[in-house]
Amino acid sequence: MRVVEGRVTIDDLDDFLSHIGDIADESDCAIQAFDARYVAGRDHLESAVEHANRAFDRGENVARDRAVEILLYAAGRRQINQGLEMGVSTGKQQVVVVVDGKQEDDENKAVAAIFDLIEPADTLGNPDCEIIFDFFDVSERELAATSASLTDLVCERVALLEVEK
Repeated sequence: MRVVEGRVTIDDLDDFLSHIGDIADESDCAIQAFDARYVAGRDHLESAVEHANRAFDRGENVARDRAVEILLYAAGRRQINQGLEMGVSTGKQQVVVVVDGKQEDDENKAVAAIFDLIEPADTLGNPDCEIIFDFFDVSERELAATSASLTDLVCERVALLEVEK
Protein backbone atom coordinates (compact mmCIF):
# COMPACT_ATOMS: atom_id res chain seq x y z
CA MET A 1 0.00 0.00 0.00
CA ARG A 2 1.20 3.48 -0.87
CA VAL A 3 -0.22 6.75 0.41
CA VAL A 4 -0.16 9.95 -1.63
CA GLU A 5 -0.76 13.24 0.15
CA GLY A 6 -1.59 16.53 -1.49
CA ARG A 7 -3.87 19.40 -2.31
CA VAL A 8 -6.26 19.57 -5.19
CA THR A 9 -8.99 21.77 -6.58
CA ILE A 10 -11.73 19.65 -8.06
CA ASP A 11 -14.01 21.47 -10.47
CA ASP A 12 -15.76 18.38 -11.84
CA LEU A 13 -15.95 15.49 -9.38
CA ASP A 14 -17.02 12.93 -11.98
CA ASP A 15 -14.08 13.91 -14.19
CA PHE A 16 -11.60 13.66 -11.28
CA LEU A 17 -12.95 10.26 -10.21
CA SER A 18 -12.88 9.09 -13.82
CA HIS A 19 -9.17 9.98 -13.99
CA ILE A 20 -8.55 8.07 -10.74
CA GLY A 21 -10.46 5.10 -12.17
CA ASP A 22 -8.41 5.18 -15.38
CA ILE A 23 -5.18 5.20 -13.37
CA ALA A 24 -6.45 2.28 -11.29
CA ASP A 25 -7.33 0.28 -14.40
CA GLU A 26 -4.03 1.04 -16.13
CA SER A 27 -1.94 0.16 -13.08
CA ASP A 28 -4.06 -2.76 -11.81
CA CYS A 29 -4.37 -1.10 -8.41
CA ALA A 30 -7.21 -0.18 -6.09
CA ILE A 31 -7.13 3.59 -5.65
CA GLN A 32 -9.27 5.53 -3.20
CA ALA A 33 -9.11 9.27 -2.55
CA PHE A 34 -10.09 10.66 0.85
CA ASP A 35 -10.75 14.09 2.27
CA ALA A 36 -7.70 14.31 4.56
CA ARG A 37 -9.71 15.83 7.40
CA TYR A 38 -11.43 12.47 7.98
CA VAL A 39 -8.27 10.37 8.09
CA ALA A 40 -6.97 9.63 11.59
CA GLY A 41 -3.52 8.64 10.37
CA ARG A 42 -1.65 6.10 8.31
CA ASP A 43 -2.63 3.27 10.68
CA HIS A 44 -6.27 4.09 9.96
CA LEU A 45 -5.74 3.61 6.23
CA GLU A 46 -3.55 0.51 6.63
CA SER A 47 -6.24 -1.10 8.76
CA ALA A 48 -8.93 -0.29 6.20
CA VAL A 49 -6.87 -1.73 3.33
CA GLU A 50 -6.01 -4.86 5.31
CA HIS A 51 -9.65 -5.49 6.24
CA ALA A 52 -10.89 -4.78 2.71
CA ASN A 53 -8.34 -7.14 1.16
CA ARG A 54 -9.22 -9.84 3.68
CA ALA A 55 -12.92 -9.42 2.90
CA PHE A 56 -12.22 -9.87 -0.83
CA ASP A 57 -9.99 -12.89 -0.20
CA ARG A 58 -12.76 -14.54 1.85
CA GLY A 59 -15.54 -13.54 -0.54
CA GLU A 60 -17.16 -11.50 2.24
CA ASN A 61 -16.88 -8.10 0.55
CA VAL A 62 -19.86 -5.76 0.53
CA ALA A 63 -18.76 -3.72 -2.50
CA ARG A 64 -17.90 -5.10 -5.93
CA ASP A 65 -14.93 -2.76 -6.25
CA ARG A 66 -11.94 -3.09 -3.93
CA ALA A 67 -11.44 0.70 -3.75
CA VAL A 68 -15.03 1.11 -2.54
CA GLU A 69 -14.50 -1.68 -0.01
CA ILE A 70 -11.46 0.24 1.28
CA LEU A 71 -13.65 3.35 1.60
CA LEU A 72 -16.29 1.42 3.54
CA TYR A 73 -13.77 0.05 6.00
CA ALA A 74 -12.05 3.42 6.39
CA ALA A 75 -15.44 4.95 7.13
CA GLY A 76 -16.52 2.10 9.40
CA ARG A 77 -19.79 1.94 7.45
CA ARG A 78 -21.55 -0.70 5.39
CA GLN A 79 -23.57 1.79 3.36
CA ILE A 80 -21.69 3.30 0.42
CA ASN A 81 -23.64 6.56 0.54
CA GLN A 82 -22.58 7.03 4.19
CA GLY A 83 -18.95 6.16 3.45
CA LEU A 84 -18.78 8.65 0.59
CA GLU A 85 -18.75 11.50 3.12
CA MET A 86 -15.06 10.63 3.68
CA GLY A 87 -14.34 10.89 -0.01
CA VAL A 88 -13.29 13.90 -2.02
CA SER A 89 -15.74 16.52 -3.24
CA THR A 90 -15.71 19.57 -5.47
CA GLY A 91 -13.61 22.55 -4.46
CA LYS A 92 -10.17 23.10 -2.99
CA GLN A 93 -9.14 20.51 -0.41
CA GLN A 94 -6.42 18.44 1.16
CA VAL A 95 -6.47 14.80 0.11
CA VAL A 96 -4.96 11.47 0.98
CA VAL A 97 -4.98 8.86 -1.78
CA VAL A 98 -4.49 5.16 -1.07
CA VAL A 99 -2.91 3.06 -3.81
CA ASP A 100 -2.96 -0.69 -3.24
CA GLY A 101 -1.68 -3.10 -5.84
CA LYS A 102 -0.17 -6.54 -5.94
CA GLN A 103 3.08 -5.34 -7.52
CA GLU A 104 5.29 -2.49 -6.30
CA ASP A 105 5.93 -1.40 -9.89
CA ASP A 106 2.18 -1.06 -10.45
CA GLU A 107 1.84 1.05 -7.30
CA ASN A 108 4.76 3.27 -8.37
CA LYS A 109 3.19 3.80 -11.78
CA ALA A 110 -0.13 4.76 -10.18
CA VAL A 111 1.50 7.13 -7.69
CA ALA A 112 3.35 8.95 -10.48
CA ALA A 113 0.08 9.36 -12.40
CA ILE A 114 -1.75 10.66 -9.32
CA PHE A 115 0.88 13.37 -8.89
CA ASP A 116 -0.28 14.64 -12.29
CA LEU A 117 -3.67 15.32 -10.64
CA ILE A 118 -2.68 16.70 -7.25
CA GLU A 119 -0.08 19.03 -5.79
CA PRO A 120 2.12 17.20 -3.26
CA ALA A 121 1.69 18.40 0.33
CA ASP A 122 1.80 16.94 3.82
CA THR A 123 -1.84 16.32 4.72
CA LEU A 124 -1.92 13.09 6.70
CA GLY A 125 -0.75 14.49 10.02
CA ASN A 126 -3.48 17.13 10.30
CA PRO A 127 -6.80 15.41 10.93
CA ASP A 128 -9.75 17.55 11.93
CA CYS A 129 -10.52 16.09 15.37
CA GLU A 130 -13.98 17.65 15.50
CA ILE A 131 -14.93 16.07 12.16
CA ILE A 132 -13.46 12.72 13.22
CA PHE A 133 -15.23 12.81 16.61
CA ASP A 134 -18.53 13.49 14.85
CA PHE A 135 -18.11 11.11 11.89
CA PHE A 136 -16.88 8.16 13.95
CA ASP A 137 -19.11 8.95 16.93
CA VAL A 138 -16.18 9.28 19.33
CA SER A 139 -16.88 11.40 22.38
CA GLU A 140 -14.42 13.39 24.47
CA ARG A 141 -15.61 11.23 27.37
CA GLU A 142 -14.69 8.03 25.53
CA LEU A 143 -11.28 9.40 24.63
CA ALA A 144 -10.68 10.49 28.23
CA ALA A 145 -11.69 7.06 29.57
CA THR A 146 -8.94 5.22 27.73
CA SER A 147 -5.25 5.40 27.11
CA ALA A 148 -5.93 4.71 23.43
CA SER A 149 -5.26 7.45 20.91
CA LEU A 150 -7.89 8.85 18.57
CA THR A 151 -6.29 6.82 15.78
CA ASP A 152 -6.63 3.66 17.89
CA LEU A 153 -10.32 4.37 18.49
CA VAL A 154 -10.94 4.95 14.78
CA CYS A 155 -9.08 1.72 13.93
CA GLU A 156 -11.37 -0.02 16.40
CA ARG A 157 -14.37 1.32 14.44
CA VAL A 158 -12.79 -0.05 11.26
CA ALA A 159 -12.33 -3.49 12.86
CA LEU A 160 -15.89 -3.47 14.24
CA LEU A 161 -17.24 -3.29 10.70
CA GLU A 162 -15.96 -6.84 10.28
CA VAL A 163 -18.00 -7.98 13.30
CA GLU A 164 -21.15 -6.16 12.17
CA LYS A 165 -21.31 -7.94 8.81
